[in-house]
Amino acid sequence: MFKILDAGLGRTGTMSLKHALEELGFSKCYHFSDIHKHPEHIDLWRAVSRGESVDLENMFQGYRALVYWSPTYDYQSLLQQYPDLKVILTVREPEKWYKSTYDTIYTYNRLTLSRKLLLSFFSLFQPKLKKLHALWQLQEDILWKKTFDGRFHDKDHAIAVFTKHIEEVKKNVPSDRLLVYKIQDGWEPLCQFLQVARPETPFPRVNDSDAFKEWRKHIFSGKSL
Repeated sequence: MFKILDAGLGRTGTMSLKHALEELGFSKCYHFSDIHKHPEHIDLWRAVSRGESVDLENMFQGYRALVYWSPTYDYQSLLQQYPDLKVILTVREPEKWYKSTYDTIYTYNRLTLSRKLLLSFFSLFQPKLKKLHALWQLQEDILWKKTFDGRFHDKDHAIAVFTKHIEEVKKNVPSDRLLVYKIQDGWEPLCQFLQVARPETPFPRVNDSDAFKEWRKHIFSGKSL
């Protein structure tokens, strides 16, 4: 079963953390992008957002770490269920976080109504687009509506939700099981927290805003699925 949970929100360096944890030996590491490999998880995450019980042991079989997953899940129950679980809280300067999130995930998920209708229509005939439409609907439900109250466009509100989440994690996770972590700090604090040797290789830095935009250029072709 998994040993590490990242409680940080998206666009705080979670993909870089995934690669770092796997390089440190915590492989495999689950990231929201893994849903492309496991489209059956979409319905499970919807159940999580409704507060329903989900068989995590089966869902995450073979995974040793989890990063950038549903912010609607009750991580405190995991702390009680798994006493050896360590929590990493990836953080970022709020203004930079908002701009990165707005320019990437939000811009590409919040399509115009006409494009949403087209995608919904064509998804009836193309399996890959059907998966994409289901994934976007999942993000609409658990991220933009539930986490940000349908008000992510309101910068002050979104940043307030972001900072409140950080403070709540700091408050609720015992200090000896928590690492508040900035990706730019690299290997040292991460390796010290996990009690593993520091690699000789450079710290991985992937999926910045430009890389995300390049990946999303092909969303309608279904190449990203």
